[in-house]
This record gives sequence, C-alpha cells and structure tokens, in this order.
Amino acid sequence: MEKIDRATHVLKIDGDRGEVRIADEVVAIIAGMAATDVRGVASMAGNIKNELVSMMGMKTLSKGVKVEVTDTDVKVDLALNLEFEANILKVSGIVQDKVKAAIENMTGMKVSEVNVRVAGIVLE
Repeated sequence: MEKIDRATHVLKIDGDRGEVRIADEVVAIIAGMAATDVRGVASMAGNIKNELVSMMGMKTLSKGVKVEVTDTDVKVDLALNLEFEANILKVSGIVQDKVKAAIENMTGMKVSEVNVRVAGIVLE
C-alpha cells in the first residue's frame, strides 16, 4: 500500500481500471460505527471541538476516533462512554475485535492496534 499524502492512501492500483484510495476519515468512521454497535457502548467520547460541533446539530461520525494509517498497518485509538453496568474489560475486548474485523474486512488493510480509552460512564 503506497501512501499518497496525510489523509489519503492507495489501497489498490490496477493498470486497466485505475486506483482505489481511501481517506483516513473513512477508516475512522468505520471504526466509530463498529464500536457503537457493541452492546454496552453508550456513545463515542470526543474532544471539545467534536462536542461543539455536536451542539450545533452537526453529527461527526468519527468523533472519539483517531487513526494512524501507514504503509504497513492501521492503529486506532477510541474514546468511549460506556453504559453504567457494562463490564469494562468485556465490552472493551469486544470493541477491539469488532473494530479490527470491520476495518480489515471493508478495506483490506491490516490493523495492528485498537486502543480503547473509557472516557466516561453514562447513567440512564
């Protein structure tokens, strides 16, 4: 996989058809959607910029996700808010597995790390 610039990476080059590129933001969205699909995850936790954007009514699907895509692998950092009675270790492990599988299955990229940071607990 050849790196083109900071935000876009070449997944495949085919002389007859052209090339396929993917933006880091797309990888982050895949990770965020896979993580929030896990039971026990209440929401993604974002930084102050993400929170302000959310308050203005705009939804950011990569909130709470940081990805580092290199020529050889993908590293993902997630910040999650969990439901109050969720088992933190169990939910975090499931999130790691689902995010890794989603990125690898959808992009063909190798995921070397999925780091989970529990940023908060959400009470009903």
